[in-house]
Amino acid sequence: MFDILYTHHDFLVIIKHPNVSVHKDDGEVMLLQEVAKQSGDSQLYLVHRLDKMTSGLLLLARNSEAARLLSLAFAQRAVEKFYLAIGSSKPKKKQGLISGDMQRSRRASWKLLTSQENPARTQFFSLPAQPGERLFLCKPHTGKTHQIRVALKSIGAAIIGDPIYSPSSQADRGYLHAFALRFSYQEERFEFVCDPRQNKHLGEKWNHPSVSQGIDTWLTPWLLIWPSLSNE
Repeated sequence: MFDILYTHHDFLVIIKHPNVSVHKDDGEVMLLQEVAKQSGDSQLYLVHRLDKMTSGLLLLARNSEAARLLSLAFAQRAVEKFYLAIGSSKPKKKQGLISGDMQRSRRASWKLLTSQENPARTQFFSLPAQPGERLFLCKPHTGKTHQIRVALKSIGAAIIGDPIYSPSSQADRGYLHAFALRFSYQEERFEFVCDPRQNKHLGEKWNHPSVSQGIDTWLTPWLLIWPSLSNE
């Protein structure tokens, strides 16, 4: 269900396993309650979210003041977030920026529009993976629902195993992983990386030689040369 990666007086960093809901649904156990049992906290606070399909780094506050400060950091986009994904086909472009407004579509899905009124913005690099697949490193600059899943689908590379945006693909999970976080808290800089190859719960495809080679080149994603965006 999860592993605790780091314990701070004011927050925890956990590794959420795939197919675990952040919120209680379908009769499932509440994730935060299960983490609290292990950490000894009477209450934990969610300051950002991951989709049920998505694995990886999740930051949890241990008191209300830390929750306020960390939630504010996410809201002000002061937290750098990086995700790994494996796409189901060759993308229309190999790197760049995907930007557009998002609109609800059929059932639980969203779609990306060409309009730019309040756009979801995602930068990405990509490298070859298994035949017919592509490995992505994504840096979202906004926090929209299904943002990376919709962004990659919009360039023709829907995520392998995604039950909504790539339902015909077969995999042991949906291959989207919260890979790295970097932020400052009380004047101290924190950097966390969750290498999915090091945890048997996070999926088989990360260990394919071509995928693993790509991950090796991205282990410090904040040191890569990300082009600056116009409003930054």
